[in-house]
Parts: sequence; structure tokens; C-alpha cells
Amino acid sequence: MATKPLPDLRRTADIVFRPVKLAVFIDGCYWHGCPEHYVPPKTNPGYWSDKVARNMARDRDTDRRLEEAGWTVLRFWEHEPSGDCALRIAAEVERRRALTNGKGTT
Repeated sequence: MATKPLPDLRRTADIVFRPVKLAVFIDGCYWHGCPEHYVPPKTNPGYWSDKVARNMARDRDTDRRLEEAGWTVLRFWEHEPSGDCALRIAAEVERRRALTNGKGTT
């Protein structure tokens, strides 16, 4: 279930690791403008292309707001292998945990 990383941010992440301030987003290729797979729509292209552009701008704004609040943001495309994503997420959780326990450096 998607959840808000920050209570005052009206956006949700797909996975939130609150203790280590890590937000994970799995972005759909169409709705978030994947550079490999996005295909502009043939029906009502102006509306839908603008919608995707707004989504992309909102994604960048979300990243910025979370990073300013001390969070790490990981974004994955829906087509990326889930095992690869899981390994990167686990590594980042461990890295962030070590940092919060005073055992690591940035």
C-alpha cells in the first residue's frame, strides 16, 4: 500500500522505510514518461502528453522535497527486474542504517 513519506506532502511512495528515511517509487513507463518505452498517445495527444509531462515534473518536485527533508529517493521503472530492484533497495536500507547508527559516511 502506498504511503506518505512526509505527513504534509500530498504524495505517496510505493514503499517507505521510515526509520532510515528511504522512499521507493515504481514508476509506470507510460504515466511517468519512460525514455525507453513511452509512446505518445494517438488519441487526444495534447492532453495526455501534457499529463505525462506534469507527472514527470511532479516526480522531480517530490524527489527534491524529500531530499531536502533528509530522505533518499529510489525510483525504478516498472520494466526493471524486481530482483535487481530488491537488491538495490536492500543495499540502500543497509547503507542508510549504517549512517543513522554512526557507522558509515556519505
